[in-house]
Amino acid sequence: MARDYYEVLGVARDADGPTIKKAYRKLAVQFHPDRNPDNPEATAKFKELSEAYEVLQNVEKRQIYDRFGHDGLRGRGFEPNFTDVGDILSHFSEIFGFGDLFGFNGGGGRGRGPRRGADLEVHLRLEFIDAVKGVTRDIQVTRNVHCTTCNGSGLKDGASPAKCATCAGQGQVIQQQGFLRIRTACPVCHGEGRSIAPADRCADCNGSGHTHTTETLSVTVPPGVDSGMQLRLVGKGEVGDPGAPPGNLFVTLDVEPHNLFKRDGPDTYCTIPVPYALMCLGGDIDVPTVQGEERLSIPPGCDSGKVFKLTGKGIERVNGRGPRGDHHVQLVVDVPKRLSPEEEKLVRDLAAMQGHHVNEKGFWKDLFAKLTS
Repeated sequence: MARDYYEVLGVARDADGPTIKKAYRKLAVQFHPDRNPDNPEATAKFKELSEAYEVLQNVEKRQIYDRFGHDGLRGRGFEPNFTDVGDILSHFSEIFGFGDLFGFNGGGGRGRGPRRGADLEVHLRLEFIDAVKGVTRDIQVTRNVHCTTCNGSGLKDGASPAKCATCAGQGQVIQQQGFLRIRTACPVCHGEGRSIAPADRCADCNGSGHTHTTETLSVTVPPGVDSGMQLRLVGKGEVGDPGAPPGNLFVTLDVEPHNLFKRDGPDTYCTIPVPYALMCLGGDIDVPTVQGEERLSIPPGCDSGKVFKLTGKGIERVNGRGPRGDHHVQLVVDVPKRLSPEEEKLVRDLAAMQGHHVNEKGFWKDLFAKLTS
């Protein structure tokens, strides 16, 4: 079971950003693989620290984690998924702008290697019932792919890239700051470690190695999703460097409100008007739920505003984690706007029997006539 991220970093739950960053840096330096070679326990600890920091330094992810924990992150596609130490260093290179946050040189200049493709995000709007029951939708995504002419190399046939003169082909330069040696991406080749002369560039991609394409993807939305949740399509993001995996595509869901049903997690709520006679005498009615109509027995003398719970008639939990939610039905007296003469007489007779003083027949009509005369 995953440990609490605040416990991992040794910070309070109300710790601010600088405190979290300071705690992470201190522990990450202690357990950094370059300081602990051939120590799998230190590597695992370093990975755990990095996952905790990746969540807590992000405002949106931290709010989800504080409220829903690890399951909330998984349900929205936010849970960290570092595959190895190189993946961690590459990730934080994008955040902090340098390849090694911790000041180590790796004992001989570990190269940055091919860069993984960037992640993409699109929004998918769903109707309420589609989100409840699950649905399959097609979306269009425009992204970079490897140029088919040069296979992503950026070179025309027969041409070769030149080694970057600034970084000697390493893709990184080292800056000395006191006793720290900080590696940063080469400002000339932007970490590529090579350069392509204009005359040697592929004509179709102008040397970038990438071309744009628009692709139609089928997205399967599981039952029970809600606004803000994300689906992750692995490998459907931007293309990476040759030899590196592509990024992922995150589909953020926006669920439209329903005109009858409201939801709170897997539970649903609705308000149903019921005739006065049924509320007084009791009887059976059919009430709507997100799963279809259900028969509800009203006891005699039911108070207006009473709530009945239909167990298991709410929304399925995403990926089936836990029982289905409940459906809550509030019954209120349905007061008719107009009465037939027969209905009005019956109501007046009932009011008289119960000792209630009601408006006389035609009172409002006579009053209006006096005011306008």
